[in-house]
Amino acid sequence: MDRFMGTKLNGVSALKERRQLLEAFFEHPDKINRRTFLHRSILTVSAAGLFASTKGFTSELSDAFPVKIAVDASQKIGEFRPIWRFFGADEPNYAYMKDGRKLLAELGKLAPQRVYFRTHNLLCSGDGTPALKWGSTGVYREDEQGCPVYNWTLLDRIFDTYLECGIRPYVEIGFMPKDLSVKPEPYQHSWTPSAKYEEIYTGWAYPPKDYKKWAELVYQWAKHCVQRYGRSEVETWYWQVWNEPNIGYWQGIFEEFCKLHDFAIDAVRRALPTARVGGPDVAGSGGQFQKDFLRHCLEGTNRATGQTGTPLDFVSFHAKGAPRFADGHVQMGIAEHLRTIEDGFRIIASFPHLKGRPVIIGESDPEGCAACQGEHLGYRNGTMYSSYTAAVFARKYELAERYGINLEGALTWAFQFEDQPFFAGFRSLATRGIDKPVLNVFRMFSRMGGQRVAVQSDGAVSLETMLQEGVRRQPDVSALASFDEDKLAVLVWHYHDDDLAGPQAQVELKIAHLPSAFRQVSVQHFRIDQNHSNAYTLWKEMGRPQNPAPEQYALLEQTGRLAEMPAPQTHAESDTITLNFSLPRQAVSLLLFSKT
Repeated sequence: MDRFMGTKLNGVSALKERRQLLEAFFEHPDKINRRTFLHRSILTVSAAGLFASTKGFTSELSDAFPVKIAVDASQKIGEFRPIWRFFGADEPNYAYMKDGRKLLAELGKLAPQRVYFRTHNLLCSGDGTPALKWGSTGVYREDEQGCPVYNWTLLDRIFDTYLECGIRPYVEIGFMPKDLSVKPEPYQHSWTPSAKYEEIYTGWAYPPKDYKKWAELVYQWAKHCVQRYGRSEVETWYWQVWNEPNIGYWQGIFEEFCKLHDFAIDAVRRALPTARVGGPDVAGSGGQFQKDFLRHCLEGTNRATGQTGTPLDFVSFHAKGAPRFADGHVQMGIAEHLRTIEDGFRIIASFPHLKGRPVIIGESDPEGCAACQGEHLGYRNGTMYSSYTAAVFARKYELAERYGINLEGALTWAFQFEDQPFFAGFRSLATRGIDKPVLNVFRMFSRMGGQRVAVQSDGAVSLETMLQEGVRRQPDVSALASFDEDKLAVLVWHYHDDDLAGPQAQVELKIAHLPSAFRQVSVQHFRIDQNHSNAYTLWKEMGRPQNPAPEQYALLEQTGRLAEMPAPQTHAESDTITLNFSLPRQAVSLLLFSKT
């Protein structure tokens, strides 16, 4: 470590060397003189801030606890379904803006033509100027005689951008154009994070004054999509009506929503009889509203056709966690998130006719408002969000198996907010074109595939405990593994509900029953933690610049990518591979084993 001594550093070069020093300290603490570490780090950053963080590092090292994780490559437990490949946002117009297009392209790379995007406000009146929790396309107006005038320009621009980026629409049919609303004034809200949430429910949230005109709008839109993009393309999309009609997003009664839904679904199917339609994307599990809606679709009278039932190719509901700020830190609410998923699955499983029907958790997040800010939302920029995401997705698979649910997707309602300050505290995957740590979890997921294989961890928190109390005592150190003919992938996380420093886990990972073709393997190790795949840490070290220099921006952009660490040393014996590595609190690792 002598190379870190003797030269005074400035600016970005100091940050680069600081990062190298931190990485070396994490990876080879036994080879690094702590006095050298402290001296050099104080030169490159601030003395007080670094000293505090260094005490945390030494505490983690001295208090490390062992965890044994066993993967049985021969015990396949089902397809590794890419349920992670769904995303969404309130603001549709961000899609074709500079940073929005950049992020969509990154999402599209994860699984080209298999990633889906859902957004609100696609039918709202306006000129396309975005705002928080708002967007518009000006698709519909009426002339002086009350005749419809359609304008597909902005809708086409949004969907064109998706498809150019390798993404397909999860089409949310909503909200109500001003000239169709039974209560058009006031129409557009002017919500800010300091306002009450209920202030968003203005004229766009009301029923149509004419259901036939509503149906004709939807029909013309679906027909236009078929003409523009082709029947075979539009057949791959999902179509559903409105958002969370069981709360304020729908300012009508239940019967009016069923009518709205029936007229819209019938219109889509008239334009494309093979369209994939479903819903209702209720808030939470939906409770009685969801039960009544499903019963209506299965056996009720269709308000548009007069026949029995409404097509339902997939069922959707939402699930959110409940973080809070307590005792000076954020405490996540993973239990609330998982209990809502369980309740949603339980409701769907109670309808025998829905057995095997695809289910999508149309919004699935640590809490409910992406555009909100606050102390209890302080997890969003750093590694708490990424470790939470890894831990909760694994339990979605478990819950789906428990209730016999055909889980097709779990949609992350997080995108980005154009022209907002860097790391402004919104729930997003990137900020001003800089990727956040959470986006790298999805990059990890995208490298997994094939069949899920059995995993046992003596550091895991059981699903039952998580449902009852979350992760409030011991941390959750566990793994998810997939295996195809060329590659074994093991995702390992270290999660706790409390956003506090804690000891790292010393993981022994044992892979058993590998086929003979894997007797010789290459190993790659990807990591998300405070100093890997984490532009937020670097941005803070830079002094939190809101106008970073070009060299600073380039370094932030590079640091936000998924980082590869040196692979742990492996020990192979017969059909078993063993390796050891340390995993800090809130960290996530992906280990890839490829046959050579």
